Amino acid sequence: MQGNKTGLSKILTNKNTVTVIGVVLAIFVLYVAYTLRVNNAINPITVPYAVENIPSGTLITNDMIGTISVPPSMVNDDAITDINQIVGKYSNTNSVIPAGSLIFKSSIIEKTGLDLGDTVECDKGYKLYNLGGVGLDSTYGNSIYPGNYIDLDIRIYKKVTEGQIVGGGDEAMMFGTLYKNIKVERVQDSVGNNVFADLDNVGTPSRILFCLPNDDYSRLVRASTLSQYQVEFITRPTNASLSTKEPEIELYDKTIASWIDQTTISEDQ
Repeated sequence: MQGNKTGLSKILTNKNTVTVIGVVLAIFVLYVAYTLRVNNAINPITVPYAVENIPSGTLITNDMIGTISVPPSMVNDDAITDINQIVGKYSNTNSVIPAGSLIFKSSIIEKTGLDLGDTVECDKGYKLYNLGGVGLDSTYGNSIYPGNYIDLDIRIYKKVTEGQIVGGGDEAMMFGTLYKNIKVERVQDSVGNNVFADLDNVGTPSRILFCLPNDDYSRLVRASTLSQYQVEFITRPTNASLSTKEPEIELYDKTIASWIDQTTISEDQ
C-alpha cells in the first residue's frame, strides 16, 4: 500500500502529468457544456399556437389552438408552453392574437380582468369571425355600429400570376350577396380597441366582428385563403335592426357558396 501511495504521489507531483490531466478535464467540461447547450438549442419543444386570428376579448376554445414543435431558442419567458393555461381564458382587450403566433402571457387574461362590454361570446354552434381590411369607407363613415345588421357581399377575381388579377371593379368573375342579416358584435381598430368605446373620440375601424354558424364560419375562412383567387368582402348596412323580430342569418347566394365549397375542397386535394 505504501508503494502505491508513493507512486500516486509521484504522478500528482509531476507538473507535466498534472497539466495533461488538467487539460483533459477542461476539454471534458467544455465538451459536456457544449453538448448540453447544443441539445438545448436543437431539441424541439412542443408549444401552443393560434391556428386562426383571435380578436381581442374572445373566449379561447380548444379549436382555436394547435401545437407545434419549435427550437427552445424561439420561446422566451413570456411564451406559454402549456395549452391548459390558455383554453378557457380570453384574449386581452388591447391585443389581437394573429394566426400562427405563439401565445404570450401578456396576450391573455382572465374573464374577471376584462371590461365585459368588450368581450364577445357566441352562442353554441357559432364562432366569432374577424373581418379585417375594413375602413371608414366600408363602414360608411363609422355608421356601422355593434348591434346593427349588415349584408356581406363577395367579389372573386381569378389571379393571372401571383399578385395580379383579371380585371377589377365590376369585372370580377363572381359577385353577389353571400350572407344577409349578420349582426355586428364589435367594430375594432387595428390594435383591437373598441372604436365606439369613447363616443367623443371615435376611432378608425379596421375590422368587424360577428358570430356565424360553424359551417358558414368555415366557408368564409376557406374563401379568404383561396390561393388561385383574390377574394374581397364588402359590408352593407341594412335596416334589419328596425324589425320587431330579430332576423336570422341567411345564406343568400347559394351558387357562390357551392362554388366556394367545391373550389376549396379541390385546392385542399
